Amino acid sequence: MIWRMARTSAVLCLCSAVVACGGLSGAEQTYPDDRRGQDLGGSLFGGNGITLFSTGGGGGGGEEGGGAGIGVNSYLWRAALDTVSFMPVTSADPFGGVIITDWYTPAETPNERLKLNVYILDRELRADGVRVGVFRQVQDARGNWEDAAVTPETATTIEDAILTRARQLRIASNAVTN
Repeated sequence: MIWRMARTSAVLCLCSAVVACGGLSGAEQTYPDDRRGQDLGGSLFGGNGITLFSTGGGGGGGEEGGGAGIGVNSYLWRAALDTVSFMPVTSADPFGGVIITDWYTPAETPNERLKLNVYILDRELRADGVRVGVFRQVQDARGNWEDAAVTPETATTIEDAILTRARQLRIASNAVTN
C-alpha cells in the first residue's frame, strides 16, 4: 500500500515536471531588456496622486474635501496639522485620520508637558468630524513625570481652532477655484 502511494506520487511529480517544462504554444515570449530598474509603473497613490484640496466644481463646494487617496476630510487634515505644528509630530496617518504628537514642554511652564492625539472622523467638514485627546503631565519634586488632570475645555478649544482653520482653508480654496 505504501509502495503504491509512493509510486503514484512519484509519477504525479514527474508528470508535473514535464508539463512545467513545456513552452507556451502560440504565445510570444518576453525577455528582460535594458529597461530593467526603470520606473515602469504608476504612482503608489494612483495616476493623479493624493488630492488634498478639491479643485473641481462639483456639487457641495468641495464639502467632501476631495481626493480619492486620502481617507478623511482634507481641510480638517490640513487644519489639524497646521494647528499642532508647534508640537513635535510623532505619527501622522492621512488614511486613518490620526495625528499623534510627542510630549511638548511650553517655555512658560517647564515643569509641565502636553501630548495630543487628533482624530479626523469623517470625510465631510462637520463640527463632529474631529476629536482631540489631550494628555498632561507635571514634574514632581523628585523629577518624575506624573499624569495630571486636563480640563475638558482644553480639548474643545483645540477642536474649535482646527475647525476654524479648516473653514478658512475651504473658503480660500473656493475663492481660488471661482
